[in-house]
Amino acid sequence: MSLDILGLMKKEQDSNVTEFVLLGLSSSWELQLFLFLLFLFFYIAIVLGNLLIVVTVQAHAHLLQSPMYYFLGHLSFIDLCLSCVTVPKMLGDFLQQGKSISFSGCLAQIYFLHFLGASEMFLLTVMAYDRYVAICNPLRYLTVMNPQLCLWLVLACWCGGFIHSIMQVILVIQLPFCGPNELDNFYCDVPQVIKLACMDTYVVEVLVIANSGLLSLVCFLVLLFSYAIILITLRTHFCQGQNKVFSTCASHLTVVSLIFVPCVFIYLRPFCSFSVDKIFSLFYTVITPMLNPLIYTLRNTDMKTAMKKLRIKPCGIPLPC
Repeated sequence: MSLDILGLMKKEQDSNVTEFVLLGLSSSWELQLFLFLLFLFFYIAIVLGNLLIVVTVQAHAHLLQSPMYYFLGHLSFIDLCLSCVTVPKMLGDFLQQGKSISFSGCLAQIYFLHFLGASEMFLLTVMAYDRYVAICNPLRYLTVMNPQLCLWLVLACWCGGFIHSIMQVILVIQLPFCGPNELDNFYCDVPQVIKLACMDTYVVEVLVIANSGLLSLVCFLVLLFSYAIILITLRTHFCQGQNKVFSTCASHLTVVSLIFVPCVFIYLRPFCSFSVDKIFSLFYTVITPMLNPLIYTLRNTDMKTAMKKLRIKPCGIPLPC
Protein backbone atom coordinates (compact mmCIF):
# COMPACT_ATOMS: atom_id res chain seq x y z
CA MET A 1 0.00 0.00 0.00
CA SER A 2 2.79 2.46 0.91
CA LEU A 3 4.52 1.68 -2.39
CA ASP A 4 1.36 2.54 -4.31
CA ILE A 5 0.91 5.83 -2.41
CA LEU A 6 4.52 6.86 -2.99
CA GLY A 7 4.19 5.92 -6.65
CA LEU A 8 1.05 8.01 -7.06
CA MET A 9 2.72 11.02 -5.34
CA LYS A 10 5.71 10.73 -7.64
CA LYS A 11 3.36 10.37 -10.59
CA GLU A 12 1.55 13.61 -9.79
CA GLN A 13 4.89 15.46 -9.67
CA ASP A 14 6.23 14.09 -12.97
CA SER A 15 3.09 14.07 -15.10
CA ASN A 16 0.64 16.60 -16.47
CA VAL A 17 -1.84 13.87 -17.40
CA THR A 18 -4.55 13.35 -14.78
CA GLU A 19 -6.97 11.38 -16.97
CA PHE A 20 -7.08 9.35 -20.16
CA VAL A 21 -9.58 9.68 -22.99
CA LEU A 22 -11.01 6.37 -24.21
CA LEU A 23 -11.83 6.30 -27.93
CA GLY A 24 -14.11 3.32 -27.40
CA LEU A 25 -15.47 0.93 -30.00
CA SER A 26 -17.18 3.52 -32.18
CA SER A 27 -17.70 7.29 -32.56
CA SER A 28 -21.13 6.90 -34.22
CA TRP A 29 -23.98 7.75 -31.81
CA GLU A 30 -26.43 5.39 -33.52
CA LEU A 31 -23.96 2.52 -33.45
CA GLN A 32 -23.16 3.23 -29.80
CA LEU A 33 -26.84 2.89 -28.88
CA PHE A 34 -26.98 -0.47 -30.66
CA LEU A 35 -23.77 -1.60 -28.95
CA PHE A 36 -25.15 -0.50 -25.59
CA LEU A 37 -28.19 -2.77 -25.96
CA LEU A 38 -26.07 -5.64 -27.31
CA PHE A 39 -23.48 -5.53 -24.53
CA LEU A 40 -26.14 -4.93 -21.89
CA PHE A 41 -27.66 -8.25 -22.96
CA PHE A 42 -24.19 -9.86 -22.85
CA TYR A 43 -23.53 -8.44 -19.37
CA ILE A 44 -26.85 -9.68 -17.98
CA ALA A 45 -26.11 -13.13 -19.45
CA ILE A 46 -22.63 -13.10 -17.87
CA VAL A 47 -23.91 -12.14 -14.42
CA LEU A 48 -26.87 -14.52 -14.38
CA GLY A 49 -25.02 -17.46 -15.92
CA ASN A 50 -21.95 -17.32 -13.70
CA LEU A 51 -23.92 -16.45 -10.57
CA LEU A 52 -26.17 -19.46 -11.18
CA ILE A 53 -23.14 -21.76 -11.36
CA VAL A 54 -21.61 -20.31 -8.18
CA VAL A 55 -24.91 -20.68 -6.28
CA THR A 56 -25.50 -24.19 -7.63
CA VAL A 57 -22.06 -25.45 -6.61
CA GLN A 58 -22.28 -23.84 -3.17
CA ALA A 59 -25.79 -25.18 -2.57
CA HIS A 60 -24.95 -28.82 -3.26
CA ALA A 61 -22.38 -30.48 -1.01
CA HIS A 62 -21.66 -33.32 -3.46
CA LEU A 63 -20.70 -30.79 -6.16
CA LEU A 64 -18.58 -28.72 -3.78
CA GLN A 65 -16.67 -31.85 -2.76
CA SER A 66 -15.93 -32.76 -6.38
CA PRO A 67 -12.64 -31.22 -7.64
CA MET A 68 -14.04 -30.46 -11.09
CA TYR A 69 -17.07 -28.55 -9.77
CA TYR A 70 -15.01 -26.93 -7.02
CA PHE A 71 -12.74 -25.43 -9.70
CA LEU A 72 -15.73 -24.59 -11.90
CA GLY A 73 -17.27 -22.56 -9.08
CA HIS A 74 -14.09 -20.53 -8.74
CA LEU A 75 -13.88 -20.07 -12.52
CA SER A 76 -17.42 -18.67 -12.62
CA PHE A 77 -16.67 -16.35 -9.71
CA ILE A 78 -13.59 -15.02 -11.56
CA ASP A 79 -15.59 -14.52 -14.77
CA LEU A 80 -18.29 -12.70 -12.81
CA CYS A 81 -15.72 -10.33 -11.28
CA LEU A 82 -13.74 -9.96 -14.52
CA SER A 83 -16.79 -8.75 -16.42
CA CYS A 84 -17.36 -6.06 -13.79
CA VAL A 85 -13.91 -4.56 -14.42
CA THR A 86 -14.58 -3.33 -17.96
CA VAL A 87 -18.21 -3.86 -19.04
CA PRO A 88 -20.04 -1.41 -16.70
CA LYS A 89 -17.65 1.39 -17.65
CA MET A 90 -18.06 0.53 -21.33
CA LEU A 91 -21.86 0.56 -21.03
CA GLY A 92 -21.78 3.97 -19.39
CA ASP A 93 -19.47 5.34 -22.09
CA PHE A 94 -21.87 4.19 -24.83
CA LEU A 95 -24.43 6.69 -23.49
CA GLN A 96 -22.16 9.73 -23.51
CA GLN A 97 -19.96 11.48 -26.04
CA GLY A 98 -16.99 12.18 -23.78
CA LYS A 99 -15.29 9.01 -22.57
CA SER A 100 -12.58 9.50 -19.98
CA ILE A 101 -11.06 7.71 -17.00
CA SER A 102 -8.90 9.12 -14.22
CA PHE A 103 -5.30 8.03 -13.85
CA SER A 104 -6.06 6.20 -10.60
CA GLY A 105 -9.11 4.58 -12.22
CA CYS A 106 -6.91 3.47 -15.11
CA LEU A 107 -4.43 1.87 -12.72
CA ALA A 108 -7.29 0.14 -10.91
CA GLN A 109 -8.58 -1.31 -14.19
CA ILE A 110 -5.10 -2.57 -15.08
CA TYR A 111 -4.65 -4.12 -11.64
CA PHE A 112 -7.98 -5.97 -11.47
CA LEU A 113 -7.92 -6.97 -15.15
CA HIS A 114 -4.52 -8.64 -14.82
CA PHE A 115 -5.23 -9.99 -11.32
CA LEU A 116 -8.41 -11.77 -12.42
CA GLY A 117 -7.16 -12.59 -15.93
CA ALA A 118 -3.95 -14.23 -14.71
CA SER A 119 -5.82 -16.07 -11.95
CA GLU A 120 -8.20 -17.46 -14.59
CA MET A 121 -5.30 -18.58 -16.79
CA PHE A 122 -3.72 -20.43 -13.88
CA LEU A 123 -7.07 -21.93 -12.90
CA LEU A 124 -7.79 -23.16 -16.43
CA THR A 125 -4.37 -24.82 -16.39
CA VAL A 126 -5.22 -26.50 -13.08
CA MET A 127 -8.58 -27.63 -14.48
CA ALA A 128 -6.80 -29.21 -17.46
CA TYR A 129 -4.53 -31.08 -15.04
CA ASP A 130 -7.62 -32.19 -13.11
CA ARG A 131 -9.16 -33.63 -16.30
CA TYR A 132 -5.84 -35.29 -17.16
CA VAL A 133 -5.72 -37.11 -13.82
CA ALA A 134 -9.41 -38.05 -14.01
CA ILE A 135 -9.11 -39.60 -17.48
CA CYS A 136 -5.54 -40.92 -17.55
CA ASN A 137 -5.34 -42.12 -13.94
CA PRO A 138 -8.95 -42.64 -12.78
CA LEU A 139 -8.19 -45.15 -10.01
CA ARG A 140 -6.03 -42.63 -8.12
CA TYR A 141 -8.07 -39.55 -9.05
CA LEU A 142 -9.69 -38.86 -5.67
CA THR A 143 -6.44 -39.67 -3.88
CA VAL A 144 -4.39 -37.27 -6.01
CA MET A 145 -6.99 -34.49 -6.25
CA ASN A 146 -7.80 -34.45 -2.55
CA PRO A 147 -9.53 -31.42 -0.93
CA GLN A 148 -6.30 -30.10 0.58
CA LEU A 149 -4.51 -30.13 -2.78
CA CYS A 150 -7.49 -28.47 -4.49
CA LEU A 151 -7.51 -25.70 -1.90
CA TRP A 152 -3.78 -25.08 -2.28
CA LEU A 153 -4.04 -25.07 -6.07
CA VAL A 154 -6.80 -22.45 -5.97
CA LEU A 155 -4.82 -20.33 -3.50
CA ALA A 156 -1.77 -20.61 -5.77
CA CYS A 157 -3.87 -19.38 -8.70
CA TRP A 158 -5.05 -16.33 -6.77
CA CYS A 159 -1.54 -15.59 -5.45
CA GLY A 160 -0.07 -15.95 -8.93
CA GLY A 161 -2.63 -13.51 -10.30
CA PHE A 162 -1.89 -11.05 -7.50
CA ILE A 163 1.87 -11.13 -8.10
CA HIS A 164 1.40 -10.75 -11.86
CA SER A 165 -0.94 -7.75 -11.53
CA ILE A 166 1.31 -5.98 -9.02
CA MET A 167 4.20 -6.28 -11.47
CA GLN A 168 2.07 -4.72 -14.22
CA VAL A 169 1.06 -1.77 -12.03
CA ILE A 170 4.64 -1.17 -10.88
CA LEU A 171 5.82 -1.05 -14.50
CA VAL A 172 3.16 1.54 -15.42
CA ILE A 173 3.16 3.70 -12.30
CA GLN A 174 6.82 4.70 -12.71
CA LEU A 175 6.31 6.16 -16.21
CA PRO A 176 5.93 9.93 -16.82
CA PHE A 177 2.96 11.09 -18.92
CA CYS A 178 3.09 14.62 -20.28
CA GLY A 179 1.67 14.51 -23.80
CA PRO A 180 -1.24 12.81 -25.62
CA ASN A 181 -3.74 11.05 -23.38
CA GLU A 182 -5.97 9.19 -25.88
CA LEU A 183 -6.28 5.42 -25.55
CA ASP A 184 -7.58 3.63 -28.63
CA ASN A 185 -9.60 1.13 -26.64
CA PHE A 186 -12.69 0.84 -24.44
CA TYR A 187 -10.66 0.23 -21.26
CA CYS A 188 -7.17 0.81 -19.85
CA ASP A 189 -4.52 -1.78 -20.52
CA VAL A 190 -0.75 -1.81 -20.30
CA PRO A 191 0.16 -1.81 -24.03
CA GLN A 192 -1.91 1.30 -24.86
CA VAL A 193 -0.92 3.20 -21.70
CA ILE A 194 2.81 2.57 -22.12
CA LYS A 195 2.74 4.04 -25.63
CA LEU A 196 1.71 7.41 -24.15
CA ALA A 197 4.71 7.69 -21.81
CA CYS A 198 7.16 10.58 -22.34
CA MET A 199 10.26 8.39 -22.40
CA ASP A 200 11.84 5.47 -24.19
CA THR A 201 9.76 2.47 -23.11
CA TYR A 202 11.71 -0.29 -24.87
CA VAL A 203 12.86 -1.93 -21.62
CA VAL A 204 9.37 -1.69 -20.11
CA GLU A 205 7.86 -3.20 -23.25
CA VAL A 206 10.29 -6.12 -23.10
CA LEU A 207 9.45 -6.69 -19.42
CA VAL A 208 5.71 -6.64 -20.11
CA ILE A 209 6.12 -9.04 -23.04
CA ALA A 210 8.26 -11.34 -20.88
CA ASN A 211 5.61 -11.19 -18.15
CA SER A 212 2.16 -11.14 -19.74
CA GLY A 213 3.13 -12.59 -23.12
CA LEU A 214 5.10 -15.54 -21.83
CA LEU A 215 2.53 -16.20 -19.10
CA SER A 216 -0.21 -16.51 -21.73
CA LEU A 217 1.93 -18.63 -24.05
CA VAL A 218 3.24 -21.04 -21.39
CA CYS A 219 -0.21 -21.64 -19.88
CA PHE A 220 -1.67 -22.15 -23.34
CA LEU A 221 1.02 -24.68 -24.30
CA VAL A 222 0.54 -26.58 -21.02
CA LEU A 223 -3.20 -26.71 -21.67
CA LEU A 224 -2.70 -27.96 -25.23
CA PHE A 225 -0.24 -30.58 -24.00
CA SER A 226 -2.66 -31.80 -21.29
CA TYR A 227 -5.58 -32.12 -23.69
CA ALA A 228 -3.35 -33.78 -26.29
CA ILE A 229 -2.44 -36.49 -23.77
CA ILE A 230 -6.11 -36.88 -22.85
CA LEU A 231 -7.14 -37.32 -26.47
CA ILE A 232 -4.31 -39.79 -27.14
CA THR A 233 -5.33 -41.78 -24.07
CA LEU A 234 -8.93 -41.90 -25.25
CA ARG A 235 -7.91 -43.09 -28.71
CA THR A 236 -5.67 -45.87 -27.42
CA HIS A 237 -8.01 -47.04 -24.65
CA PHE A 238 -11.59 -47.36 -25.78
CA CYS A 239 -14.01 -46.60 -23.00
CA GLN A 240 -17.71 -46.03 -22.56
CA GLY A 241 -18.76 -42.46 -23.25
CA GLN A 242 -15.66 -41.78 -25.35
CA ASN A 243 -17.54 -39.63 -27.86
CA LYS A 244 -18.97 -37.48 -25.07
CA VAL A 245 -15.49 -36.90 -23.62
CA PHE A 246 -14.15 -35.98 -27.06
CA SER A 247 -16.98 -33.49 -27.50
CA THR A 248 -16.40 -32.01 -24.04
CA CYS A 249 -12.67 -31.62 -24.64
CA ALA A 250 -13.36 -29.90 -27.97
CA SER A 251 -15.73 -27.45 -26.26
CA HIS A 252 -13.21 -26.72 -23.51
CA LEU A 253 -10.41 -26.17 -26.05
CA THR A 254 -12.63 -23.73 -27.94
CA VAL A 255 -13.17 -21.60 -24.84
CA VAL A 256 -9.52 -21.83 -23.85
CA SER A 257 -8.48 -20.70 -27.33
CA LEU A 258 -10.84 -17.71 -27.14
CA ILE A 259 -8.93 -16.59 -24.04
CA PHE A 260 -5.33 -17.44 -24.82
CA VAL A 261 -5.04 -16.71 -28.54
CA PRO A 262 -6.11 -13.05 -28.17
CA CYS A 263 -3.84 -12.64 -25.12
CA VAL A 264 -0.85 -14.10 -26.95
CA PHE A 265 -1.61 -11.87 -29.96
CA ILE A 266 -1.82 -8.69 -27.86
CA TYR A 267 0.91 -9.24 -25.27
CA LEU A 268 3.53 -11.32 -27.10
CA ARG A 269 4.51 -8.73 -29.70
CA PRO A 270 5.98 -5.19 -29.83
CA PHE A 271 3.51 -2.50 -28.84
CA CYS A 272 2.15 -1.38 -32.18
CA SER A 273 -1.52 -0.77 -32.85
CA PHE A 274 -3.70 -2.98 -35.02
CA SER A 275 -7.30 -2.33 -35.92
CA VAL A 276 -8.33 -5.75 -34.58
CA ASP A 277 -6.86 -5.19 -31.10
CA LYS A 278 -10.17 -4.00 -29.65
CA ILE A 279 -12.00 -6.95 -31.20
CA PHE A 280 -9.49 -9.38 -29.69
CA SER A 281 -9.89 -7.66 -26.32
CA LEU A 282 -13.63 -8.33 -26.40
CA PHE A 283 -13.02 -12.07 -26.50
CA TYR A 284 -11.39 -12.36 -23.07
CA THR A 285 -13.28 -9.49 -21.37
CA VAL A 286 -16.84 -10.18 -22.60
CA ILE A 287 -17.30 -13.17 -24.92
CA THR A 288 -15.48 -15.85 -22.90
CA PRO A 289 -17.09 -14.98 -19.51
CA MET A 290 -20.45 -15.28 -21.27
CA LEU A 291 -19.66 -18.58 -22.99
CA ASN A 292 -18.02 -20.36 -20.05
CA PRO A 293 -21.31 -21.12 -18.22
CA LEU A 294 -22.78 -22.55 -21.43
CA ILE A 295 -19.76 -24.62 -22.40
CA TYR A 296 -19.12 -26.07 -18.94
CA THR A 297 -22.77 -26.83 -18.08
CA LEU A 298 -24.62 -27.42 -21.37
CA ARG A 299 -23.34 -30.99 -21.71
CA ASN A 300 -23.04 -31.60 -17.97
CA THR A 301 -25.86 -33.74 -16.62
CA ASP A 302 -24.87 -33.30 -12.97
CA MET A 303 -24.92 -29.49 -13.19
CA LYS A 304 -28.24 -29.41 -15.05
CA THR A 305 -29.81 -31.76 -12.51
CA ALA A 306 -28.47 -29.73 -9.59
CA MET A 307 -29.82 -26.51 -11.11
CA LYS A 308 -33.28 -28.03 -11.44
CA LYS A 309 -33.20 -28.98 -7.76
CA LEU A 310 -32.58 -25.43 -6.59
CA ARG A 311 -35.45 -23.96 -4.62
CA ILE A 312 -35.77 -20.28 -3.77
CA LYS A 313 -37.14 -19.35 -0.37
CA PRO A 314 -39.14 -16.11 0.03
CA CYS A 315 -36.07 -14.55 1.63
CA GLY A 316 -34.11 -15.27 -1.53
CA ILE A 317 -31.68 -17.86 -0.11
CA PRO A 318 -31.16 -20.82 -2.44
CA LEU A 319 -31.16 -24.22 -0.81
CA PRO A 320 -30.78 -27.72 -2.18
CA CYS A 321 -33.72 -30.10 -2.07
